[in-house]
Amino acid sequence: MAERQTQKKRLLYGRRHGHRLRASQQARLERLLPKLAISLPDENIEVDPKTLFPKTPDDVWFEIGFGGGEHLAWQASKHSGIGFLGCEPFVNGIARLLHQIEEDNLLNIRIFPDDARVLLAALPQASLGRVFVLFPDPWPKRRHHKRRFVSVENLDALARVMKDEAELRIATDDVDYLRWALFHLLEHAAFIWEAERPQGWSERPADWPATRYEAKAELEGKKVAYLRFRRCRRYAEKLAKRG
Repeated sequence: MAERQTQKKRLLYGRRHGHRLRASQQARLERLLPKLAISLPDENIEVDPKTLFPKTPDDVWFEIGFGGGEHLAWQASKHSGIGFLGCEPFVNGIARLLHQIEEDNLLNIRIFPDDARVLLAALPQASLGRVFVLFPDPWPKRRHHKRRFVSVENLDALARVMKDEAELRIATDDVDYLRWALFHLLEHAAFIWEAERPQGWSERPADWPATRYEAKAELEGKKVAYLRFRRCRRYAEKLAKRG
């Protein structure tokens, strides 16, 4: 089983708290988060993500760093048969998602308010049907590049928990991060790029809702890249490594 401890690992996220929560937000956080938060057992025990939901889902999708939760809530509302895992250490973002969960009565979302790598290490092999990494922190300073989520180590972890043919979606408005992500993903034997023409990465697919962050980026004149990679079949991966 993958190593679960990350206390000594470098942090891949920034602050945990923003402005002070309103009384209603704090009350919702205290009331709902304990019911929806993913609690991990001892280190040597894997967590079947399908058991985290009141009704066994057809599949499980995972969003890493959901921000304010707009995309996650939209996907959950459109796919009631799918169980959604959302990871976000930022408390204010969690509070916004909880409001949406309560307002739309979304029963198919569970939250991990900590480092995504800890949850990835606890999941069984081939247990996720789709993974989203949308607008991750680009960590623009060179000395911070090692904190970027897209890395050999994390792609290895994703390859382990993603099913054959599962989809990995990554969005960024940072040109340098785009180059970085493409370099690492194209070099990785477990992932195949879905784009066959420029429209395959420069235009947002219909089932990929826009968020406030994305709208802000476009107002600032930034171009957004929408990357879709497929986790290749494990036999094909072995052949690629052998070659």
